[in-house]
Amino acid sequence: MPKTTDKLKDFEKSLEQLEKIVKRMEASELGLEESLSQFEKGIALARSCQDTLANAELRVEQLIEKNGLQQTIAFEDLDED
Repeated sequence: MPKTTDKLKDFEKSLEQLEKIVKRMEASELGLEESLSQFEKGIALARSCQDTLANAELRVEQLIEKNGLQQTIAFEDLDED
């Protein structure tokens, strides 16, 4: 499944870039214009990551449904254990 592997690498790369942007902004290394530019880039990266996660969640739900499982567990509920 090279396509899934590529998507995972893209997600990880986007997340890594987002973390770098946050660290730079928290360290106050940037001027106002650069901060705004990086913020805009960060928003786009965050949106891309959210889309990837939403697609993964949908795929998991479809697999559960396809395999006849009666109950799905929301990802948020998994943290309560």
